[in-house]
Amino acid sequence: MNINNTITLTNGTEIPVLGYGTWQTTDFEECVNGVKSALTAGYRHIDTAQMYGNEHLVGEGIRQSEVPREEIFLTSKLDNTNHGFVKTKKAIDESLNCLGVKYLDLFLIHWPVVEGHEHNWREENIETWRAIENAYDAGKLKAIGLSNFKVEHLENLLPHCRIKPMVNQLRLHPGVMQEETVALSREHGMAIQAWSPLSPISRMQDNERINDMTDKYKKSIAQLLLRYSLQKDYISLTKSVHEDRIKENFEIFNFTIDQSDMEYLDLWKWEGDVFL
Repeated sequence: MNINNTITLTNGTEIPVLGYGTWQTTDFEECVNGVKSALTAGYRHIDTAQMYGNEHLVGEGIRQSEVPREEIFLTSKLDNTNHGFVKTKKAIDESLNCLGVKYLDLFLIHWPVVEGHEHNWREENIETWRAIENAYDAGKLKAIGLSNFKVEHLENLLPHCRIKPMVNQLRLHPGVMQEETVALSREHGMAIQAWSPLSPISRMQDNERINDMTDKYKKSIAQLLLRYSLQKDYISLTKSVHEDRIKENFEIFNFTIDQSDMEYLDLWKWEGDVFL
């Protein structure tokens, strides 16, 4: 992480380490106002996906914010129904049209295995990636990567890449660390994005050590979890439709979690929906 709170990808593109996510935000006012509030609060990284069904709303929020397009790092992801060379090529253009932009800063394959395509996901991912590489060559995509790709999926795709993925977006938070996948991704030059970094909040609220941390750092549990994610060198994606929470989640650059507290968070265990 540098002083500008960005990470430099392998192709030289800088990506802000804290992003505003838009999953499950399909209401017009909530989505548009959420994006506007995030940009007003200082976020310059907005994450959406074809699967979210809100690219048009995200684009509207960006336009209404009046923040120059070149100051915003905008990500979208390929819908599961659009895998394969021809469909992917068309889907990228559709995302650009929905968002009302000429290029995306990052485009990801959202999931490696599509339901009903378990028999040919290996070939499908290779063809899908080939279309993404072509769109990158054409300047439609400034950076390209993957989402939810684990070791098996990476080992299938990487030998066939003309342009290596620059990002792997994974579910990561205390208790869900995916160490092997993170290590392999980084070995091949990928930056790591963390989705759902705030999942543990409800299981942490009554923990004495965690409450001691909130007093010690004068920060909320959400802020602690986001800071933890950044100190693991992840690019964190956080989501809220409430303006006060959006602002609060951005206020994580003015403190550092001590090593002993980081180690405590490292040792948490996630079992199903129970945080121990």
